[in-house]
Amino acid sequence: MEENLSLELLTFFAGKPEEEGLARQVITWLLAEVPGTGIRVQKSQITFRGRYNFGALSLPRRARDKKAHALLLTLGLPGRLEGERVFMATEPYPGRWTNHILLTGPRDLDEELRGWVHAAYAFAQTK
Repeated sequence: MEENLSLELLTFFAGKPEEEGLARQVITWLLAEVPGTGIRVQKSQITFRGRYNFGALSLPRRARDKKAHALLLTLGLPGRLEGERVFMATEPYPGRWTNHILLTGPRDLDEELRGWVHAAYAFAQTK
């Protein structure tokens, strides 16, 4: 992970070492899955992009998720994801769903998530 990104992550996760550690694992995993992914650390989220944005990582707002040191991975897809892992899904406009997936540890970086990430990347490139 490049030094600039590392410093930005320290700032983004100030006072939240568990969340920062998980975010670093997620980013390393995602970069291995989708090489060439651009990463932009913003005020409220860390954005992942190819030609266009396809996902984001943020801190959850619910108190119980904060206590679990969880992160929220948001993926843009053409449909709603189903399953216990999906925290929330909204359709901001027809044919585009914003799916929020709660990540609590490295065990969540599995085949199912891999498929969703690749689908989100492919969907974003069709804009």
